[in-house]
Amino acid sequence: MTAALLLAFPQAVFAAEAHELPGAAMSLWWALPFAGLLLSIATGPLLFHHVWEHHYGKIAAAWAALAVVPLAIAFGMPAASEAVLHTLLTEYLSFIILLFALFTISGGILVAGNIHGTPLVNSGLLLIGAILASVIGTTGASMILIRPMLRANDNRPFNAHVVIFFIFLVSNIGGSLTPLGDPPLFVGFLRGVDFFWTTANLWRETLFTGGLVLIIFLALDIVLHRREGGLPKIKDPTPDTKVRLRGLANLPLLAGVICAILLSASWKPGISIPILGIGLELQNLVRDAIILALAFLSLKVSYKNHREANGFSWGPIAEVAKLFAGIFICIVPVIAILRAGHDGALAPLVSLVTSADGQPDDLAYFWLTGALSSFLDNAPTYLVFFELAGGDARHLMTEAASTLAAISAGAVFMGANTYIGNAPNFMVFAIARHRGFKVPGFFGYMAWSGLVLIPTFLIAGFLFFR
Repeated sequence: MTAALLLAFPQAVFAAEAHELPGAAMSLWWALPFAGLLLSIATGPLLFHHVWEHHYGKIAAAWAALAVVPLAIAFGMPAASEAVLHTLLTEYLSFIILLFALFTISGGILVAGNIHGTPLVNSGLLLIGAILASVIGTTGASMILIRPMLRANDNRPFNAHVVIFFIFLVSNIGGSLTPLGDPPLFVGFLRGVDFFWTTANLWRETLFTGGLVLIIFLALDIVLHRREGGLPKIKDPTPDTKVRLRGLANLPLLAGVICAILLSASWKPGISIPILGIGLELQNLVRDAIILALAFLSLKVSYKNHREANGFSWGPIAEVAKLFAGIFICIVPVIAILRAGHDGALAPLVSLVTSADGQPDDLAYFWLTGALSSFLDNAPTYLVFFELAGGDARHLMTEAASTLAAISAGAVFMGANTYIGNAPNFMVFAIARHRGFKVPGFFGYMAWSGLVLIPTFLIAGFLFFR
């Protein structure tokens, strides 16, 4: 879509200056492509799986076209092209480069061997995975540890709960402490939130929520493990062997990714390089170049059989890249409306998260962000409420720190409420089903999250955001 715009209107693109979309004059119809794409993502894999599997990229492109073409017609090509290009070049590219690097590098790390899945062992693996999630991302931690977790429990009659709690802790809650952990937090970082802000401001919420869920898992696993003692033994398809970590050359590459992000956060040369009329800061270009180089270096230094043993393929990251390109384009008019605040078409939403005295209602931010993140992708949901809260990172990190914490916690934590709320959720479910685990369907999973997560979030909301 972007390439088509450049070819069709090159002069308009390069002449674009500070063209702002008039959010106050835009109706809710402008949000239709964004809502349609997110609804397609939520229902496509469930209602029309085969069509979605083969044509999700075309569906995303169609919704993006429905966003861009009317913008160009209504407000002129310069305003529309600058708004879309600014989003793609300053946010989407950095976002997808980081995901690509974490996915690629973690795919070369193999946990070989097997151990027996006792309650303590399982709890230990979940704890390790939750900690790793904030270091190498929920996607990376999930892909490295889900297969060892499945091997450890493949001879247990009751093992579906292991997969469910793995999604709760490793694929979601554990990724809440750094921008590396979960896509919404990296979107916040791209918008100006300091790298260690989430670490300093969400560690209590994360420790409480993750700790409580882990305690619930341990108690449940102990009960089920004891019940299994009176059942016929199942032959272990993967006997216990010594555990070894393979692909160690990828570990310094992961450290390099972290260093590149810290470099861009601390090094501010004040140099902006114009690309297609959009000014890109030098430190961000250098960061993305380093991260991309580290990802390709991982492909060179990793053993092919390690990636094969991990079931590594490019399908998941290709799907994320295509869908998020559509999301970042379709959200452009929505953000313009949100920036209009009480003067925009989304004023009722602004009122829902604003108390009677005009101050932000942190508990409302937590639950509304979380509710949408449960069924829609949590990165764009975070971005919507980030803008709703003002969109100024400096203000949100200081005077409105509790509001930003509520948005961040809601987006990351409640992505676990369904297995479509966060990209790793569905990947973990697919791998577990392929290994023969009898994991529940969509509504069965929601029954688990309703019994475990919702009470936990009610308590956490009362303690931290009331």
